[in-house]
Amino acid sequence: MSKGIRFELYNEAQLADVIDDMARQCANLLDATPTVILGMLRRGAPLADRLHDALRRRGLNTAFQRIDVKVKRYADTLELLHPNTALEAPSGAELAGKRVIVVDDVLYQGYSLFRVLEWLNTQGVASAHAAVLVDRQRYKMPVRADIVGLTLKIAPSDVIECNVPPYEEKFAVDLWRPEA
Repeated sequence: MSKGIRFELYNEAQLADVIDDMARQCANLLDATPTVILGMLRRGAPLADRLHDALRRRGLNTAFQRIDVKVKRYADTLELLHPNTALEAPSGAELAGKRVIVVDDVLYQGYSLFRVLEWLNTQGVASAHAAVLVDRQRYKMPVRADIVGLTLKIAPSDVIECNVPPYEEKFAVDLWRPEA
């Protein structure tokens, strides 16, 4: 990894409160419409599980369907391929007439989320909402999150890293500032 400075911005205990607040925001959107919580693989999927658990702890009697969608944004070299963002639709997902809450870790420029919302539009969903742990507010695509855990306005060269088990050992949000 390149040299730089790493800061832990939020630890697991702080993020538990953030997830609970996201569940509160999500609950305010719910009605009798059947709801699907759609995690964007990779880190959006375990975050969707955490959000789903927080909603159940709130005592909501709504039966949520939990599925994941794979969105590929990177080449094998990790070079960003925004215009070529690809989506692998979940097989057998019946989304027509349902409310879909799309969960991801970071909303940066919006390419991945835009691609998922574009696909959901073809599925005849009743409504689609975006939920993100971190919103960097550096959009290049016309998308915004309805449910936001943290808003972090940082330098464009800085990197937000969401460490989400099982992909990382501990649940945390870090800022990595590459060496100039």
